[in-house]
Amino acid sequence: MMPDLGTYAAEVSLAYVVSLALIALLIGWVWARGRRMKRALDALETRLNRKQNGQV
Repeated sequence: MMPDLGTYAAEVSLAYVVSLALIALLIGWVWARGRRMKRALDALETRLNRKQNGQV
């Protein structure tokens, strides 16, 4: 059930496509950044645990 967009069909469709692409990029960026932060925190935790156990 597609609404009749008349003469602005191309512009409206392009706006939807651009919006969806930006949302997908933001989701990908947040996901990738979360993975990087998790790796960095895991490395920091490992270093801190080694220091506490005297394994510098």
